[in-house]
Amino acid sequence: MDLESIWDRLPEICLQNIFLYLGDQDRCNTALVCKKWNQVVNSARLWKSRTIIFRGKSITSCATEYSSAEWYIWRFGKYLENLEIRFLNSYNTFFTRKFQIVMTNILSTLGKSNQRLKSLSIPYLDLERLIWKSQTRDAFVRALCTFLKTMGRHLEYLNLRGAKMSCEHGHEVLHSLSYSRKVMNMTELDIEDFFSAHIHVYLQNTFSHIMSSFQNLRIISLNYNCVSDDLLQVLCTNSSHCLFTINIKCHMYNPHQQIVWGMYWAKLAKKARNLSVNFYIHRVLRYSHLSRILLCGIPIRHLSIRSSYSSEPDWYISPTLVELLPNYRQTLKKLTLEFNNSHENVDEELLNLVLVCDRLHYIKVWAFLDVEFVEAVLHTCEQGKIFLRTMKVRIPQDMCSNQISGFYGGVKNWSLVSECAKMPT
Repeated sequence: MDLESIWDRLPEICLQNIFLYLGDQDRCNTALVCKKWNQVVNSARLWKSRTIIFRGKSITSCATEYSSAEWYIWRFGKYLENLEIRFLNSYNTFFTRKFQIVMTNILSTLGKSNQRLKSLSIPYLDLERLIWKSQTRDAFVRALCTFLKTMGRHLEYLNLRGAKMSCEHGHEVLHSLSYSRKVMNMTELDIEDFFSAHIHVYLQNTFSHIMSSFQNLRIISLNYNCVSDDLLQVLCTNSSHCLFTINIKCHMYNPHQQIVWGMYWAKLAKKARNLSVNFYIHRVLRYSHLSRILLCGIPIRHLSIRSSYSSEPDWYISPTLVELLPNYRQTLKKLTLEFNNSHENVDEELLNLVLVCDRLHYIKVWAFLDVEFVEAVLHTCEQGKIFLRTMKVRIPQDMCSNQISGFYGGVKNWSLVSECAKMPT
């Protein structure tokens, strides 16, 4: 059998799998080979997912990228199910204005031709930067809202992480998702850093009211300055039957002084039995602040506390390790701690925490610990008293990591990563 007859006999599904590895230009060239290949190239499966990247390194490359993106959406936009758009060069007013114009055209074309888009991701727009002139920013938000009003009924996933919108623009975008419809299909919403960092979103009743339109959320990512009693009540009422994960970022520059009652967390956890709450806390260090955030009753599965190695002499992590984290002994599975402990020894507190957390299987402690701490943890694992499977630690430079290698030879399914570093003076 000659080569030509072999290609002629290949089923369409095989040709599709081969054409998936080709670029746009090569796919278009294969469409010219024969009628069968033309039919395969124009099948929806080849064009249902797309990532469009605007780098804008020069005026020439900018024009090429924008024209290619518009051509692709015009030609194959009707097949798209998953679309991601990244704007990497956000340091030039000209490129930003051009991006806004092209995005208006792209969203307008999609709104007219596409009936199957399920996933839309436009991360890290950073609309609060000065290169986004007022008119450009307003025009972009209008185009996005118009598109979401049309396509919101199809979307299951929306990612606007890092948009950093004003309160007015943010509410307008979220409201457009529920425009003229009672129930949405949205199951995953990523609005981490969606609002500008300084906004007290929890004081806005509008936000909780808009969120009441989302009745099928499984995963939601947001900042702690959005969390309030009203929001938790809305999630409990509308999404508790399917809510699975809440990811919460809390940064020192986000307002985080609000009072949230633990009973609302407990009520939500009781109705959403499979709920996992993941906290990512950045540079919120003091116990007085953390104790208002890490309340009893929150089903925390993953907790990350990063201090950027703050050298404040009056800050200590011991109270947090001793008083707060043991409250999650029944739920905590993953713990990440990055802090400067050059002025305090927390080995004993950490060891006690590991021993009381029944479900903890991963721990990363990017602080300076003694080898004896690692040895004690591994010895306890070998005895089967804890279920820890992965540990990443930092040890002082004058202690050789080879000392540890013999400690866990008898512990099965174990992963240990250690880094030798010089302790700060």
